[in-house]
Parts: sequence; C-alpha cells; structure tokens
Amino acid sequence: MKLKGSEIICESLLREGVEVLFGHPGGAILPFYDALWAYPQLRHVLVRHEQSAAHAADGYARVTGKPGVCVATSGPGATNLITGIMGAKADSIPMVAITGQVARAAMGTEAFQECDICSIASVCTKRTYLVLSAADLARTIQEAFRVAQEGRPGPVLIDVPRDVQLEEVELEFPMPHAATEPSALSADVLDNVRKAATLINEAERPVIIAGHGIVHSGAYDELRQLAEATGIPVINTLLGLSGFPRNHPQSLGMLGMHGMYWCNMVVDRADVVIGLGMRFDDRVTGRVSGFAPHARIIHLDIEASQIGRIVPAEVPLVGDAKPILQALVPLVEWSERRAWLDDIASLKAEHPSLAIPPTDGLAAQQVLTELNEAIQQDDNALVVTGVGQHQMWAAQYLFLNQPNSFVTSGGLGVMGFEVPAALGAQLGRPGATVWSVAGDGGFQMTLQELVTAVEEKLPIKIALFNNGYLGMVRQWQEMFFDGHIKEVPMPGPDYVKLANAYNIPALRVEHQEDVADALRQAREYDGPFLIEFVLAKEANVFPMVPPGGSLADTIEDPRTALVST
Repeated sequence: MKLKGSEIICESLLREGVEVLFGHPGGAILPFYDALWAYPQLRHVLVRHEQSAAHAADGYARVTGKPGVCVATSGPGATNLITGIMGAKADSIPMVAITGQVARAAMGTEAFQECDICSIASVCTKRTYLVLSAADLARTIQEAFRVAQEGRPGPVLIDVPRDVQLEEVELEFPMPHAATEPSALSADVLDNVRKAATLINEAERPVIIAGHGIVHSGAYDELRQLAEATGIPVINTLLGLSGFPRNHPQSLGMLGMHGMYWCNMVVDRADVVIGLGMRFDDRVTGRVSGFAPHARIIHLDIEASQIGRIVPAEVPLVGDAKPILQALVPLVEWSERRAWLDDIASLKAEHPSLAIPPTDGLAAQQVLTELNEAIQQDDNALVVTGVGQHQMWAAQYLFLNQPNSFVTSGGLGVMGFEVPAALGAQLGRPGATVWSVAGDGGFQMTLQELVTAVEEKLPIKIALFNNGYLGMVRQWQEMFFDGHIKEVPMPGPDYVKLANAYNIPALRVEHQEDVADALRQAREYDGPFLIEFVLAKEANVFPMVPPGGSLADTIEDPRTALVST
C-alpha cells in the first residue's frame, strides 16, 4: 500500500479508534489537514487557540477513558499546546499530541516557526517522538497510543516534519496490539494485601482517602464494597470526587487545603489511613510532618515511585486499584467502631463547613446549592470547573453521585480549563448535561471557545461566577500579605452581550430568588447557554489550611463556626 505520511497519520488514528480530534491548522501541519478531506470519519473540532485543543482533548479523555487527540502546527502552535499537555501529565490523562515541524532540510536553521518542541515537551510528557521518515509513522503512532494508556496514563507528543507528511512510502500497517489479559497479582502484592487487611481489621479509627486512581481504574464498585464491608468512612481528594457517591452515608467529602473541617480532623485523628489511588500531594497533606500523626499508612498506587515519596507507607500496594481491591475485600471484616463514628458525627455537627455565611449580595455557595439540587435529579449531569475559588466551592457543595462526573484541573491548576474541557467532555458524552462552572478570571482566558460550542452545536451550560476579582489571589493577599490587594480586580465585558454576540442565549442573575429559574432555563435550552451570576465581591473560601500549616491547623469561617478550635 503506497501512502503519504499525512494519510498514514489519518489511517493510524482510525486504527486506534479515534473519532474526534481537536486542533488548529498552520503551515507545517497543512499536509495533514489536506489528508483529512478523505477521512470524514475523523471529526475535527476547530478550536480558536491551541491551548484549548489540549484542554478539550483532556476533557474528552477524562470522560471516555480513551486518549484525547490534539493537533497543532510548528512553533507557536506547538508551544501553545504545552500548558494543556502539562495539565494532562499532572493529572495522569492519556493524550496524543501531533505537531507539524519544518521540513527536514530546514531543521536547525532557525527557520520560520521552527521550534524543538520535543525538547520542550520532554518534561511534560511520558515520551516524545520526532518522526524523520514516513515509513516510521504507523509504528510510532501505535506505540504512542500504547504508552499514553499503559501504567500511569499521560500525554505523548509526535512531531512530524512537513516533508515527512508529504513523503510517499510503501507500507504495511503493523498488526494491532493483542489485548493483554490482566496479569495475576504477584505473591509480594498478595502478601501486602493480607497485611493491609490485618491492619484494617485491627484499626479503631480508620479512614479511606480515595483519589483519582479509583476513577482511572474504574474501581467504583470495589471501593464501595470495601467501605461497606468494613464500615470505614470515605474521604475524597479533589480529583477523586465522583469516585465514591457523595450521598452515600459513609461519604465525608473532600479533604485538604479547602476540604471539610471534619475531613481534615478525621485524618488528623485516624490510627490507620488507607490511601487509594492518590499521591499525598501538598494540597492534601498540608505540612507533611504534621500529616496523620497517629496513623499507620496503607498506600495503593499504580506507580511504584509514588509509594513513600511524600508520606512513609507501612503497607505498600503497587498496581491497579481494581484487582487489588478485589483481592482485599474478601479479607476485611465489618466493625461498628461506634466511638469513632460518634466522634465524626460530633465534628460534623459542631463544625458546619457547609453552612452558608451571611453575605452582602449573591453567594457562590447559594448558587451551587441550587445547582446541586438540579444535579441530584439528573443522572447524566457532568461538571467541569476552572481553577480558583469557584472550583473549591464546587468541590464542597456539589454532591457528585454518578461515577466520573467531576472534571477539573487538579495538579497543574490551569485557569481557562473550564470551557474547552467542557467542549471535550460534551463530545465524549453527547447525552450528558455538561455544566461548565467557570470563574470570571479563567473564563476570560479561553472565552473565544464560545464560538466553537456554537459551531459544533455542543449544548454546554456555563455557570459563570463573576465577582470581578481574581478571587483566590485576592483572598491570599488579604489573609497572608497584609491586605495588600494588588492587580486582582478583574473587570470584564458585559458577559450577556458577549454571549449574545456569539449567538448564545444568556442571563444575568443577581438575586437568590432568580437562581433556580435561570438554571432551569439553561437545562431546557437545546444548545449552549450562559448564566452570569453576579456575586459578592470579597467572599473567602473556608475551611482553609494556612500556608505551612497541617490539617490540624484548619481555619474555619468565623461567621459559621460554632466551636472555637
């Protein structure tokens, strides 16, 4: 079979099961775009900025479990992908980025839009490939998809010079990789599973901390079985939200910097911490030396290098969460642990982290309480957030009960993630009600993708929280920088007019009594819809672990705390 390199790329993508890709054309990638004419099975979504292509591929990958694909030209097109690629690396998202490169003869000459993107991307991908012969493309693409998905998932980048895309070669495509049967757990892992079971059965104050690895593994049933077989309460990390149903009686919510007060205290008082598919990162632990000071640690992670990297683990469990939990559940025992559960109940009653403080104006917490009501009635609801105060409030107040229904940028914390990732999520789950919970600061970074939503007929619902500030930065300046409020007021456009200019219906809501009806109108409209919620300008997110503090130092909102800590 004689094919151009650009055609080999398209054929290879089809053979990997790709249906959607996100990109923006330019000179060095034009041969690929020319080849797309003959491949209507590959739906290309034209974003208005390459960073959005990576975020959209990220959102698509999170909700489908398949690698997201993004495409860009050389030079600035490729470098614009980097933020989204690094975000995928930080959150273990499978992604394949394909970039054009200047022709081979021009490489190293500082040619127009030349850039050594492989070197730049090497620190934020699992692997990079510079393909210098069309004969190597099919094999490379097949390998890239495998690498993106195996072990701890992550992004890879394939850089293809323009003339390689035009080069014709005789080619036989490699045979598809045979589906590998999961290997049996090793004797060492099974021995540690037994040790973990013994530790759990002997514990008086145990707690499970479930992270993103539960979502990646699809170990929802196994986590629930472990919790119900033991009676142990479950806390989630930010990325672990929607890995365990929030309405389950054993669910306590999120821990960490802006986690529930009671969650942080439970971890501080626990005698056994069972960390499942999480990395004990700084936003979870606070000051590491003060983390869970009384606890023996069981740590499960697919990546051996994570075990003991931050918090020493007494029982390491290296591997995929699903089979390991399947082995663990039959070995554990249920225990009432009445004193422990009473202690937790007292913490929740005496420290009401979800109480809504009095506010001059509309409170984000009030809006999210109403949105939560809508979500509880919609089994197809899916929430995508940006980064900042709105993200933390969403994590606190939205009770995500369906598996894998919460998408956010955790490790890298990318502002501007909310709209393009929602587009990708909507394409990945066409029947879902996708809510993009956005902050006005982040929204202004990628708002140009509103036209992408219109053009692609993607009915995302945007709940835009507008407080006129970079709210989280302002909060830190107020609390920890002597109130020196600098460069954080963030005036924006008339968002309703902006949405209308893109032919998107929009509402402005300033009063609590109007929230529910606005949400209803958005849900019922068959197309993209924006609601601007005009919020009180200087509200702070609580609870909060102060810089350098441990979970035991968690600060409560002074307006809602009933007990001094």
